[in-house]
Amino acid sequence: MVLFTVAAAFAQIEKPVTWSYAAKKVSKTEAVLYLKATIDDRWHIYSQNVKDGGPVKTTFAFSPSKDFSLIGKTAEPKAITKYEDTFKMNVSFFEKSVVFTQKVKLNKATTTVKGKVEFMVCNDRQCLPPEEVQFSIPVK
Repeated sequence: MVLFTVAAAFAQIEKPVTWSYAAKKVSKTEAVLYLKATIDDRWHIYSQNVKDGGPVKTTFAFSPSKDFSLIGKTAEPKAITKYEDTFKMNVSFFEKSVVFTQKVKLNKATTTVKGKVEFMVCNDRQCLPPEEVQFSIPVK
């Protein structure tokens, strides 16, 4: 019984990022997707713009659909850029929370945008293995 409690507590501690999603129509044929990472204190996730040799950058992969097409790349706010000894380079990252946005052209009035986000989360002592999270965002 104690073993299960400890394992559950450990698993909970090791999930320092939670994702939430929303969509807003900005016209009859266009919408903006909001992909928000809420990050626990002392942890951070990396920007989409990390150079080779650094940590795993945040990437979004959207499942192709006839219902919509992507407009441009996934946007992000200005990141914190700092030298990290672990990677021996300047890296850009986000703390507390970050909202990524993706514009889409709608070919249908309502649709669901599916895909996945891959990211790596670190603190000043450790990095967790890269994680992939599936998402499904209704656009109405």
